[in-house]
Amino acid sequence: MIPPMKPLIRRVTMVSAVVAALVAMGGAGLPPGAFAQTAQAEDADAQPDASDMVSSFVLSNGMEVVVIEDHRAPVVQHMVWYRAGSADESVGQSGVAHFLEHLLFKATDTLEAGELSATVTANGGRDNAFTSYDYTAYFQRVAADRLALMMQMESDRMVNIRLTDRDIETEREVILEERNQRTDSEPRALFREQLNAAQYLNHRYGQPIIGWRHEMEELDMEDVLSFYGTYYAPNNAILVVSGDVDPEDVRRLAENTYGSIPANPDLPERARSEEPPQTAARRIIYKDPRVAQPYVQRSYLAPERDSGEQERAAALYLLAELLGGGSTSYLSNALQFDQQVAVYTGVFYSDVSLDDTTFDFIVVPGADISLEDAEAALDATFARFLEDGVDEAQLERIKLQLRASEIYARDNVDGIANRYGRALASGLTVEDVQDWPRILQSITADEIIAVAREVLRPDVSVTGWMMRDEEVSQ
Repeated sequence: MIPPMKPLIRRVTMVSAVVAALVAMGGAGLPPGAFAQTAQAEDADAQPDASDMVSSFVLSNGMEVVVIEDHRAPVVQHMVWYRAGSADESVGQSGVAHFLEHLLFKATDTLEAGELSATVTANGGRDNAFTSYDYTAYFQRVAADRLALMMQMESDRMVNIRLTDRDIETEREVILEERNQRTDSEPRALFREQLNAAQYLNHRYGQPIIGWRHEMEELDMEDVLSFYGTYYAPNNAILVVSGDVDPEDVRRLAENTYGSIPANPDLPERARSEEPPQTAARRIIYKDPRVAQPYVQRSYLAPERDSGEQERAAALYLLAELLGGGSTSYLSNALQFDQQVAVYTGVFYSDVSLDDTTFDFIVVPGADISLEDAEAALDATFARFLEDGVDEAQLERIKLQLRASEIYARDNVDGIANRYGRALASGLTVEDVQDWPRILQSITADEIIAVAREVLRPDVSVTGWMMRDEEVSQ
């Protein structure tokens, strides 16, 4: 499954059904990991703190295990995350990670096709899976006393997949139809693809997670089994269990199921093609007669959260909140209320990513406002923000809201499991996840302005105009 957009700082003012759809997609043109499971896509500001009852250990075969205790309800979220997503695919095989995700619901040596999901449903639970740039994850949410059964079935499909040529043919048609519905029939998605491709000159984040159609059509059994055999191994996986569980019970169950699977001794290093220095601002114009509401999007290449070095990312996170955090944000006040040139402004920073991510602005102009004028207003307003500096009172309000959200986040077993798994699959550690709220609170106004000047430079930017055909005048 490739639902819209990975968790982002997402603060907007809604003005129309078209804009609502744009926001539901997480904005247009958003980068790495941008297709996280909808049911899992919690706001990035809802972070757990160090008081979470978190245990972690490693099985003898190298599989990492994270246990998050919450005994308030007899339910459990069981997740397996593989450090393998679309950015790990071989050249010419775009979409194979997502294709394999679909195929893992087929038969194994011990389960018939569809039996795993049917068993979860029969036990009163729900299950699904999702693919992103940096990971593929599978989950079940069930009663706590069904955890052993979930581990038994999930560990089975880690190594015992049994595919037929018919499976390949039929499921390939399924993913092609998914692309038809989610991308080819949706101008915003097509615009997003082009923006990402322009942003990344060399890195695999520039290809769509679902894949380019011409490469998807050629995916075969050999491609799927090669990806499966390379990356689906316990020493490339993270087990995250949250809910009404005891860490020692989880350890025992995990050793009895996942622990019996041998590690892959030939697991390759996670080498990625690196971006060359970006030295020129780029522009794209996407024209489509189906566009209902034109808008401007500006994307900047930006650093992600790195293990042990999360301060720059925290400053960018807070910058996005200050600029785009709802009706009281700087851009909203300036462009929507004071100047009345926009009906929607959005700021997006995707902080959890293995490699460089992006920082995005979106402006939907008001009636009779051209895209050129909307872009000029955005540039002038952002320049004024840098000169004015951060409103200290607004920054403190945002930090207070973040502290409150940390408390509320503890009520969401699904969200916390997703948060830890996503972070670990993207190069962070349990300690990094727990340090994140403290680091956010430590960032100063001067640090936010400094990182804005350092990161948001024209030479690492792509500006896109999304418009109807008849509006193009250049």
